[in-house]
Amino acid sequence: MDFRLKTLTAHEAASTEADALILLWPDAGDGGDVAQADPLTLWARQALAEGDLKAESGQWLAAHRLPGVRPRRVVLVRCGDGSVRRVRQAVAAAVGALKGGAPVRRLVLQLGALSPLAVRAAVLAVADASYRYTTTLSEPQPRALSTVTVGVANRDGVQSTFDEAVATVRGQELAKEWANRPANHATPSDLAEAAKAPQGRGIAVQVLGPKEVAKLGMGAFLAVAQGSDQPLRFIVLHYRGADKSVAPVVLVGKGITFDTGGISLKPAADMDEMKFDMGGAASVLGTFEALAHLRPALNVVGLIPACENMPGGRAVKPGDVVRSLSGQTIEILNTDAEGRLILCDALTYAQRFEPRAVIDIATLTGACVIALGQVRSGLFANDDELARALLDAGDAAADPCWRMPLDEEYGEALKSSFADVANVGGRAAGAVTAAKFLQRFVKDVPWAHLDIAGTAWKSGKDKGATGRPVPLLVRYLLDEAARVQAQIPPDRSARPSKRGRRTAD
Repeated sequence: MDFRLKTLTAHEAASTEADALILLWPDAGDGGDVAQADPLTLWARQALAEGDLKAESGQWLAAHRLPGVRPRRVVLVRCGDGSVRRVRQAVAAAVGALKGGAPVRRLVLQLGALSPLAVRAAVLAVADASYRYTTTLSEPQPRALSTVTVGVANRDGVQSTFDEAVATVRGQELAKEWANRPANHATPSDLAEAAKAPQGRGIAVQVLGPKEVAKLGMGAFLAVAQGSDQPLRFIVLHYRGADKSVAPVVLVGKGITFDTGGISLKPAADMDEMKFDMGGAASVLGTFEALAHLRPALNVVGLIPACENMPGGRAVKPGDVVRSLSGQTIEILNTDAEGRLILCDALTYAQRFEPRAVIDIATLTGACVIALGQVRSGLFANDDELARALLDAGDAAADPCWRMPLDEEYGEALKSSFADVANVGGRAAGAVTAAKFLQRFVKDVPWAHLDIAGTAWKSGKDKGATGRPVPLLVRYLLDEAARVQAQIPPDRSARPSKRGRRTAD
């Protein structure tokens, strides 16, 4: 889908060649001259004045072949105070109103003087409302919409935010694609091939197999993978947008391409949704796709431990003890707590890059779903500055998270008589004890854990991946790039960065 940003008045939008036009109308009105208006604006004002359109955000009114308007179909939709939330609601409703008729291939989305963040929200909402999964359908019905012209009052004022939105759409849809694919169409090997797609656009990719992972000593990762016939893959992505002297941000995505629970088998009901258990990995792939488009002045490393968690004669058993890459031994009390096992080795591996921050993203615990539902991702962090940056990024991107505790006392539940640590700590505070387990493997590096078990996909009639938290991660990385540039002296060749760290090659 091609997005185009133009400075357009309502009259110019109405004169644009397109199949449909969506006109957003805030409570404050259009702000134009009441005495002089184009046919589109006059129609909208009259409809509102005569009570044909209720005041609630998302309420819409459609017209066909409106005199003086070139697009065949027009949808007028209320967007309340013009906030991000109301704009997303309005655009989703308007796109829904266009479904069912003749296909809309060219759309004009007239936003007027809405804020840059509202423009960003509108772009993401159009993409989300028109998205269709097609890969494994015998008679796919792909998205008809091919071109979206976004009309604003001042293009220059929103260009950078618009560019971020379009790149985020690219990344979010890549994440949706891979999370939505059935596990037999999204094996660890398939995921590794997908990771190679952005190579040559400022991104380098390395893929390690079972032999290399064994040589490294990733015993926890190997233990999870050993029950499956599908070979594991450890995917390492590098985006280099800044000097080597600038320490990278490391993103670690959980890549369980299917989770049966292993020997601790899950209930059959809804087990099909465990294809979404690689949502963290998908979000890392999507974020790197966005980086390839945006090219921020920052170094980023992506780590994806990818494997299946299957029962079988070679599968790890409850009570087994394995040695992680860090040297710590782990008693596996529950094989369905496998995500933290593959992540702990990846978190240890991340230390070699001397990172400025490490963020892991994982569909980790059902307990987080109980705590926060589907609205906010769970955020755990050992660093207040990093936590605040992620919270702010999530709010700005309309992809919110909520900070959860990491008190030392929670770690008591993970004590083991037979290993340095157990992989589960009971039902109480399950999301917190999972995060405490991961914290053991990050040393003193600023680290955050995003538990996206409640936000990575939807169930029910709208079942499918959401692509979250790609918007949050993209916004955070752009903010971090700005912070890095503010810290670097003008003569970067003569002086090191503020942190004085180097990126490992």
